[in-house]
Amino acid sequence: MPEGHVLHRLARHLNAHYRDAPLDVSSPQGRFDASLVDATLLTRAEAFGKHLFIAFSSGHTIHIHLGLIGSLRFEPVDDVWGQIRLRMSNGYQAANLRGPQTCSYISPAEQAALIERLGEDPLRTDADPDRLWQRVHASRRSIGSLLMDQKLFAGVGNIYRAEPLFRLGLSPYVPGRDLTREEFDALWDDLVELMAYGLEHGRIDTVRAEHLPEAMGRDARDDDHGGEVYVYRRAGEPCHVCGAAISVAKMEGRNLFWCPSCQG
Repeated sequence: MPEGHVLHRLARHLNAHYRDAPLDVSSPQGRFDASLVDATLLTRAEAFGKHLFIAFSSGHTIHIHLGLIGSLRFEPVDDVWGQIRLRMSNGYQAANLRGPQTCSYISPAEQAALIERLGEDPLRTDADPDRLWQRVHASRRSIGSLLMDQKLFAGVGNIYRAEPLFRLGLSPYVPGRDLTREEFDALWDDLVELMAYGLEHGRIDTVRAEHLPEAMGRDARDDDHGGEVYVYRRAGEPCHVCGAAISVAKMEGRNLFWCPSCQG
């Protein structure tokens, strides 16, 4: 499932390239009624956590959640393939949505209620880490579990769970209530920094300069997720810092990766 920075990149691209003129909006797959927004202006695209909201001059807003297999790709207008749920063309490029978990119109009240249920998004300027700290500090759940809770950390996924915990030497099993405020602040700041990098560069890189392949004389990571990481999807491989084998276990239904030595 795409992590939050992906949705923010999509919103930024839509705002930059799809607001100049009325759009040709359709549903080649036929599973979405695009007639309500066809030939209208896109007024604003906004991401909150893993949710994307696209508002139009008609007064309608489309809510998109990509889910596990969904994608929104910006492609040439004549590049039409696959099952396209929603297609928005600006004349030279089309935003093609395939396989989303959600693609539906949402009312202002419904949108407000959905956002109210979400937690704090590290990529939003209106995030309130102080409020999040109160909830984390009151919880008996492990920080590895809390980080995957979209009602707490909106937009954080499996990679952004594993990597900041490693970078800060925090065990994923420590209860939220046992974190110090200093540890929480460091975790939040690292999430902000890493996710902002992902937003700008379109890839997740979490490895510090001294642990990059060229600095260590090791092979670059070869993975379809791209980017250099410390522990994510590296089970059994040696830790870049201490050499111990990276561990893996199930937590919140997803594989959790960590170094038992650096994060002991």
